Amino acid sequence: MKFTAAQIAEILDGEVIGNPNNEVYKLSKIEEGVAGSLTFLANPKYVNFIYTTKASVTIVNNNFEPGSEITTTLIKVDDAYASFSKILEYYNQVKLMKFGIEQPSVISESVTYGENLYLGSFSYIGQNVIIGDNVKIYPNTFVGDNVIIGNNTVLFAGVRIYSESVIGANCNIHSGAIIGSDGFGFAPNSDGSYTKIPQIGNVIIEDNVEVGSCTTIDRATMGSTIIKKGVKLDNQIQIAHNVEIGENTVIAAQVGIAGSTKIGQNCVIGGQAGIGGHITIGNNVRIQGQTGLSRNVKDGEVLQGNPAIGFKDYFRSYVHFKNLPNIVSEIEKLKNKINNK
Repeated sequence: MKFTAAQIAEILDGEVIGNPNNEVYKLSKIEEGVAGSLTFLANPKYVNFIYTTKASVTIVNNNFEPGSEITTTLIKVDDAYASFSKILEYYNQVKLMKFGIEQPSVISESVTYGENLYLGSFSYIGQNVIIGDNVKIYPNTFVGDNVIIGNNTVLFAGVRIYSESVIGANCNIHSGAIIGSDGFGFAPNSDGSYTKIPQIGNVIIEDNVEVGSCTTIDRATMGSTIIKKGVKLDNQIQIAHNVEIGENTVIAAQVGIAGSTKIGQNCVIGGQAGIGGHITIGNNVRIQGQTGLSRNVKDGEVLQGNPAIGFKDYFRSYVHFKNLPNIVSEIEKLKNKINNK
């Protein structure tokens, strides 16, 4: 899809300096701009590229005045960075603007769905599913029986939503994510074997949640695994049965959260952290990457290490740890000195 400089300026409430009919159909960095691309200049460090870029249109701040000849058409705005972000969002919305039910696909007779549904080919929608307005379900997606999906939610290609799951409005669930698979529940037997414990709960994902590719959220043994409003989950995260994650918490890739742990609001958890089961983590907690956590955490704590300790304590300790060979050598020298007296 192509846009002219004039059309972009109208979206951004900006002023065109140059040819208003210049067309763009893709986005680029200013240093990599080519004909047909739209870019921006916000950081003065990149100002030299405005004179060499081949981009057809460049968004700049109102106070920018070129020091020599340029070939790109300018769009002047109050804040070039914010305006380019707005264009990115607009571009993404246009790109995702799909409607209709593609074939082959299976949609059960008992399904109810709202306006502007997009269902991609080779998708399956089970019995008694309720789908809101403006939902996009991309190809090769499975939605099990009795699932509820809220308005404006997007399920990208290859998502698997198991039965009884509830997905809120304005959610994005990326390719390969699995919502509602069985929790890891097995009872040991006297002969060393295990008997599977039926997992009869579900998963509830509230509004405005983002779930990254290949992330798995297990259904509860009983009750619900709950992901609350505004949570952002990166790729390849494991969330076990009966976990609860509070509003606006952000979790980076490869984190593992064991069963029945409760995480508060506005927490930030770094990549590859491991969080044990049946613990409670307060609000506004910061857990650094690769931390191993097995205890309850109070509001506002900042943790690092395995086992986790306070962030400042960790770095004070690390100063000594990295010097441990020298410290041991000095201790040995002192021992020899004492023994030789």
